[in-house]
Amino acid sequence: MKKILSIALCTALAFSIAGCGAKGDSTGAKSSANTEVASKSSTEVSSVKSSTVSKASGNTSSAVGTNTDDEAWKKEPAYGKTIKYFTGDGCTAAVNVAEELGYYKEQGLTVEGFKGESDIEAIGTNQVQIAIGHIAKAMVPATNGVNLCFVGGAHLLTGCKAMYVLDESDYNNYDDLKGKNISAPSGIGTADYNISARLFIEAGIDPLKDVKIMQVEKDACVAAMKNGEIAAALLPESFGYPLVKQGILRKIDSANGNSRNEICCIVMMNKDFIKENPITSAKMASAVKKALKWMGDNPEDCTKLLMKIGLNGNDYDMNLELNKLMEFGGQSDDYTTDQMKGIVDGYIKAKLITATDDANSVYNSIWHPIGTPE
Repeated sequence: MKKILSIALCTALAFSIAGCGAKGDSTGAKSSANTEVASKSSTEVSSVKSSTVSKASGNTSSAVGTNTDDEAWKKEPAYGKTIKYFTGDGCTAAVNVAEELGYYKEQGLTVEGFKGESDIEAIGTNQVQIAIGHIAKAMVPATNGVNLCFVGGAHLLTGCKAMYVLDESDYNNYDDLKGKNISAPSGIGTADYNISARLFIEAGIDPLKDVKIMQVEKDACVAAMKNGEIAAALLPESFGYPLVKQGILRKIDSANGNSRNEICCIVMMNKDFIKENPITSAKMASAVKKALKWMGDNPEDCTKLLMKIGLNGNDYDMNLELNKLMEFGGQSDDYTTDQMKGIVDGYIKAKLITATDDANSVYNSIWHPIGTPE
């Protein structure tokens, strides 16, 4: 069974990359998985949400609910079993923080961290039940049949990734980058490419026609800018921060720019696990959302904790500034819902999602908010 799941996952991911790689071609082959996911009825999705809400209603932040809730919980397949989360790092560390602060234990859950190469594969094959990851990396696989959905927002894009140019350049906004080469360091079909495309769309620029997004390795981007090979690059802010301080680079989508309000990382769960274990799932999501809220409300303590457990670098001032910018847990489900709709629409416009041009069907198949930070 594991082998079959892995084959299905690889197939879905292959279509994800194909959808991202063809810059001007939206006529590529579409998998049956694409069609199946895109055509899921809102009735089916609603049944998952209503089941989760009805069975996990009340104060999910409490480990002890009503007798009725406890009896219902005991009937779930996952009850009393160890739940696994995909270990995070830096901006995806709330799953770890929830364990460090005892929030899973408050919910009556026993958990264990799992470290693997791919959070998407681990969630899709139910090796882990919850993770935090880039929506830009997970969106396309989620619409291509990978068995995952999004249950909450984690943080904003600002503080995580930004578009950088040489400080000495004449580029001041996205319009100035029309006709230029832009680096997505991790390559076509990755989060870097998808984020770049989305940012240009938000600025009213067609990423397939008005710019050329190409791969230049992160460490080579400054040299490539200086020799004119590229005009800008999407880079991790932890990488760009010291270069900005040195007067080498400059951000053109800072706190007042395109990335300011964009959801970046998202809380993900296995879709079948939610259907089969709605109360357990709500408890897990609540623990992680409570950790995110704590991180956002206590940036200094958050930064110290992440550094202590090895999930932030050694520069406290940089870590603190970037952690504040990301606003961990500051995005309500209503806010994330609005963001999700815009992101899905942008991905369709950028030909990153090719199964359908119906944004609502895609949105309804992948977005199932559950849990509460309270």
